[in-house]
Amino acid sequence: MPATSAGPEIDRLIQLLARLPGLGPRSARRAAPLTAAMQTALDKVEVCRLCGNIDTRNPCVICTDARRDPGIIIVVADVADVWALERAHALNGRYHVLGGTLSPLDGIGPQDLSIDALISRAQDASVKEIVLALNATVDGQTTAHYITDLLQGGHVQVTRLAHGVPVGGELDYLDEGTLAAAIRQRTPF
Repeated sequence: MPATSAGPEIDRLIQLLARLPGLGPRSARRAAPLTAAMQTALDKVEVCRLCGNIDTRNPCVICTDARRDPGIIIVVADVADVWALERAHALNGRYHVLGGTLSPLDGIGPQDLSIDALISRAQDASVKEIVLALNATVDGQTTAHYITDLLQGGHVQVTRLAHGVPVGGELDYLDEGTLAAAIRQRTPF
């Protein structure tokens, strides 16, 4: 009879992990301790009360970083967008996570997102620019227009990410919508 080195829960986890493509029993045994690390992270992770990012600190590391420009708030739909922008190191502002985008067909309205909190943050005199870093989808652009309308007449400049030809992109591989947006938003060379 084989000796067990762990309780039945761990054995069951190893069996389940071993079923994943590319993992055998040995790899599954090595991966099993990840569950403890994942549980620890789950127990410690919080949603930042200022921006909506997730971190083990509240307020998060980004909101408490004195090197960041408090005058720039970058508005994103979800936390994954924060991580993508952080990898790019393109802008040194602070974030505001909406928790999604407006989607009437899915029943997601302004009350389901943190738009009111964004408008409150934008009224702070230190905030000079709101960057709408939302996806170039119908829902993303609807959300951007809605927020722009709410901020109209205020003291903040509202900007958005550029749309068009990606760096390294070839024109004949781009769709017509991307090409049309690139032409409309052309800039001096």
